[in-house]
Amino acid sequence: MEISSVFSGLRLLELISIAVLGGSLDGLKERNEPIDDLSGAGVSTEALSMKCTLQGTPRLPAFSMDGDIFIGGVFSIHYKPLTVIYNYTTKPEPTRCTGSIIARELRFSSAMTFAIAEINNSTELLPGIKLGYQIYDSCASVPVTVHVAFQLSNGLDPVFYKGSNCSQAGEVMAVVGESGSTPSISMSRIIGSFHIPQVSHSATCACLSDKQQYPTFFRTTPSDQFQADALAKLVKNFGWTWIGAVRSDSDYGNYGMASFLDAAQREGICVEYTEAFYRTDSPNKIRRVADVIRRSTAMVVVAFTATGDIRVLLEELARELPPPRQWIGSEDWITDPHLISFSFCAGAIGVAIQQSVIPGLREYLFDLSPAEVAASSVFTEFWEDAFNCSLTENADRDKNVCDGTENMKMLKNPYTETSQLRVTNMVYKAVYAIAHAIHNAVCWETNHTIQCDRNIRLNSKKVLSELKKVTFSQNGYNVSFDANGDPVAFYELVNWQKSESGVIELVTVGYYDASLPNGQEFRINRNITWMESETKVPVSVCSESCPPGSRKVLQKGKPICCYDCIPCPEGEISNMTDSPDCFPCPSEFWPNAERDGCFPKPVEFLSFEEVLAIILATFSVIGACLAIITAGIFFYYRTTPIVRANNSELSFLLLFSLTLCFLCSLTFIGAPSEWSCMLRHTAFGITFVLCISCVLGKTIVVLMAFKATLPGSNAMKWFGPPQQRMTVVFFTFIQVLICTVWLVLSPPFPMKNLTTYKEKIILECALGSAVGFWAVLGYIGLLAVFCFVLAILARKLPDNFNEAKMITFSMLIFCAVWLTFIPAYVSSPGKFTVAVEIFAILASSFGLILCIFAPKCFIIIFQPEKNSKKHLMNKN
Repeated sequence: MEISSVFSGLRLLELISIAVLGGSLDGLKERNEPIDDLSGAGVSTEALSMKCTLQGTPRLPAFSMDGDIFIGGVFSIHYKPLTVIYNYTTKPEPTRCTGSIIARELRFSSAMTFAIAEINNSTELLPGIKLGYQIYDSCASVPVTVHVAFQLSNGLDPVFYKGSNCSQAGEVMAVVGESGSTPSISMSRIIGSFHIPQVSHSATCACLSDKQQYPTFFRTTPSDQFQADALAKLVKNFGWTWIGAVRSDSDYGNYGMASFLDAAQREGICVEYTEAFYRTDSPNKIRRVADVIRRSTAMVVVAFTATGDIRVLLEELARELPPPRQWIGSEDWITDPHLISFSFCAGAIGVAIQQSVIPGLREYLFDLSPAEVAASSVFTEFWEDAFNCSLTENADRDKNVCDGTENMKMLKNPYTETSQLRVTNMVYKAVYAIAHAIHNAVCWETNHTIQCDRNIRLNSKKVLSELKKVTFSQNGYNVSFDANGDPVAFYELVNWQKSESGVIELVTVGYYDASLPNGQEFRINRNITWMESETKVPVSVCSESCPPGSRKVLQKGKPICCYDCIPCPEGEISNMTDSPDCFPCPSEFWPNAERDGCFPKPVEFLSFEEVLAIILATFSVIGACLAIITAGIFFYYRTTPIVRANNSELSFLLLFSLTLCFLCSLTFIGAPSEWSCMLRHTAFGITFVLCISCVLGKTIVVLMAFKATLPGSNAMKWFGPPQQRMTVVFFTFIQVLICTVWLVLSPPFPMKNLTTYKEKIILECALGSAVGFWAVLGYIGLLAVFCFVLAILARKLPDNFNEAKMITFSMLIFCAVWLTFIPAYVSSPGKFTVAVEIFAILASSFGLILCIFAPKCFIIIFQPEKNSKKHLMNKN
């Protein structure tokens, strides 16, 4: 491609851009650039001769006023633009608006003119400088909003600049508006290119906080991110976990609902359905959304919609009323007085912009004379619709001519409704924010006097810079912007309540303040009216709450709010409603029957108060008494042959050890302590060795005595009383040594057994050293077996009073008892382990005393004739 052709193409692009902005080619001429080259690009010489002027018919503002500095305003005063079919033979005129007037938006525009009038009369804010305005009607249409944005950038003058280029922005320093998020996005992308700040009073889409995309956008209403959090906390506050959701199919609804769903998920709220629609959708689609609400199981419906959209849906629902539903509304529609007429929505709750009072605004709105109305086409249309009359004769045959008796103060209309100013105050604050930014740019204070330079060359970029730093208080409300151009979020919680007269009224019941610490932002301070037929908080859950003592188990393929309730397993509890898990009690606690709490486990040990312990203790005492009585009998008859023939010294020692054996069983009863644990095992081991040592000594004496009767035997000389005593002491000392080592190295100690039973604690004595315990038992067993073997060897010795037979039988009982004790001891649970051990001690002790001493005592007492030397000398 030739270089000249490239330059011609670039100039053509510049020409097109100038035409789009409403400019001309003067810039090219004044730069003395050759324009003949553009003829080859299809541009006529007539076009090249045009000056830097607007190429189309300028769009006139709905309201305007001259001033030193201009502020723009954009409001959706009409519902829609007039549809025009172009024939491409004439130049199209600017799009006109049609449909009824939105009185609420008209009030917003009047609030802007009221604020500017206040500022112009102020001696503290912009003294000596008059603010002008250009307020446009966007017809609630994005294409019209785009056209208005270009118009605000260019200005109204046919020749809007005579400098070196035609891309200079118009004279508007800032813009108030738009009401909706989608038109605000479109407008911000256009005027932001010229650094014109935009302050919206009602565009709440969280996306507009992105300063990379919308660097010149500010707002006096909070972002939907905060509204979404407030709505989620509102739903959570009343325990609703199963909800339906509808939204406007627009930037406001889609972005707002996305933020709400994220917040709801964080709060554990599940959504049964989410439907999007728009007021211009087909009746079939609106009907389908209404049917979804009718068929749903969720009792709560969250509507993140614009006023015009929810109106269409409610009208469809009114054709066939759904089951009672609790409506949760976003700030855009919850305060609309026209929607309160839908009685099936009584009890609706939502978040709303804070109520406010603007002194003088009510009087300003009422101060509208017929002459002023006739001068404005918008007010003319409003006046004729409000009073159903015509200001022009023969204009409408169905209406009478206005006769001048119409009274604005008697008019009940959203335009004059000032009892609950909410968004209107956002317009008021937006105008004042721009005024303060301009004031900071052109005014200064000297000697406590404010001076302003009305001739200073102010540009929108400077106003944008100052707007970021604005902070002031107006009518008691603080105004400032954060880094994203957003204010501090504060919402009122409002409720549709029926008055005594049956009229639904809007009542403030709480607030949400995002500036407060986490957990304190949300407050309900008044009683709330619920949906029809509900006198208390309605329930909206997918599954009923799981009571304490159970846990939630999710239903397969369903949201987390749909679950079954499963009782907690053994040993675990849940002490709150809807617990996701059960958890075990601490080690020394056990669940109650309902498994919703832990109580201390019962402590079990062999207590003296139990029947089993009393029986065992009784037998212990009886055994000890029996041994003492036997010792008394033997002592009383110590000179008789039967006592003297059976080694009375070892017999008394044996009876003494048996007494100790019986009594040591008592140490096993009662709560274990450090001394009782050490005493019970060592006393048992030592006394039993002493006992068996005595029996072993008696057995050896029998054997030695028999050998001593043989000719030439002197066996008794080697096993006389001293040797017998030494044998007992020696065998007992070994056991004492074993017990001492055990106690020194690893003694028994009391412990809580938490493993044998889950539901109770067993107090028992831990062995400390299992080796020490089994060494004690093993040594006893070794002596018992040795004694048993010797007794068997001596059992057939020819002597009427040979003890070997009785010793053999007693040791047989002893060994049988203790061989049975080992498996019983290991397998017996809890306190029965101690009972088995006591039983083994008592059984073996009774076996010894009954087998060895009972026959002798019987002869001594009941057969004294056999207690003679002659009888003892007789052979079998």
